[in-house]
Amino acid sequence: MGAVLELAERAWRGELAGTQVHPGNALVAFEELAPRLGFLSAFSNVAVLATGDGLVLLDTSSLFHAQRLFEEVRRWTPARVHTAVYSHGHVDHVFGLGAFEREAEERGWPRVRVVAHERCSARFERYRLTQGWNAIVNQRQFGFPKPVFPTRFREPDERMQGARSLEVGGVRVELFHDPGETDDHVWAWLPAERALYTGDLFIWAAPNCGNPQKVQRYPREWAAALRKMAVLGAETLLPGHGPPILGAARVAEALGDAAALLESLVEQTLARMNAGATLDELLHGIELPERLLARPYLRPTYDDPRFVVRNLWRLYGGWWDGNPAHLLPAPEADLARALAELAGGAHALAAAAEREAARDRLDLACHLVELAAQAAPDDARVHGARAAIYAERRRRESSLMAKGIYGAAARDSEAKRPASGGESA
Repeated sequence: MGAVLELAERAWRGELAGTQVHPGNALVAFEELAPRLGFLSAFSNVAVLATGDGLVLLDTSSLFHAQRLFEEVRRWTPARVHTAVYSHGHVDHVFGLGAFEREAEERGWPRVRVVAHERCSARFERYRLTQGWNAIVNQRQFGFPKPVFPTRFREPDERMQGARSLEVGGVRVELFHDPGETDDHVWAWLPAERALYTGDLFIWAAPNCGNPQKVQRYPREWAAALRKMAVLGAETLLPGHGPPILGAARVAEALGDAAALLESLVEQTLARMNAGATLDELLHGIELPERLLARPYLRPTYDDPRFVVRNLWRLYGGWWDGNPAHLLPAPEADLARALAELAGGAHALAAAAEREAARDRLDLACHLVELAAQAAPDDARVHGARAAIYAERRRRESSLMAKGIYGAAARDSEAKRPASGGESA
């Protein structure tokens, strides 16, 4: 048993210390799981299927691990890459073909065929339109030292719509499209191997279905896809991130639990929306399925289930949260200054925030200190309080999404403190 399968056993026993959905935390290792099935654990994973006509790659990983993918595959087999399938167009899944394509050109091999959903190219175009924004998001989310995001992508050669069957070298790969984390998501069933490649529909964390800085996700459709996978009787689950799951009983349990988690959030959200709840009432009335969130493969270490509720509101109800004052609001800084004046100044608001933090009401403390900072954006005292409160909020949260945003806010105030000489009221 190699490092990948050792990690798989440790993960199933609940011994993983943190999220595998982070470039710095992923195990990077390759292992043969069956005579013609290899698996690269990385950020993100790749399944490699050997056939009589060459290799089929299910995903191609990221720029971080593209070279490692090439080296590990070449240690395993000299066969050319015949086909690559993008599970979706996120950049951590589509940047591992470069070395293989250069090799193909040098050796006179046919060009690698890339298969993806028809919406994948539209995703790439959107990334080009929002390159700066996505760079900022990745910096905030992962703590990268500087904003970086690509604008050039290896476009698919063949685009699918619903389901599609590939036959390569006598080996069949069944592809299915189901919206989930993205609208272009594809997952694969390898019937001869009794193996599923789920892409990011399973990631060893609570489903990444509510990311507050990304576009729409689809929780109901995601749950339906997991149910479709569960009836296939797979004996191996190969996820988009994290280690494999081996054994039909374990695979069925993991897929069923992940589907049940999303179904619970969908059902509760729609019931409350249909009863006329506002977003605030919804967010504070949902009962999180803690039994499921305690599973080692569903811990909220990357996304937060409460963010999924917000995403459902956006999907089914639009962007207005139900508060009439928020429909055409005053500038936030104007509201903050008015409230600071009523409270006795920005320092009074900051002091109130610190009192709430001491009472373990960090949620309320964040509101108050943010108002203080908006009312007095250059005040050293206010930014000191803001930095401390958001740093503590970051420490308390479990999801990487929340940690990234709160950490960025704390760093922002820390950076402003030395240059802030004034002590405004």
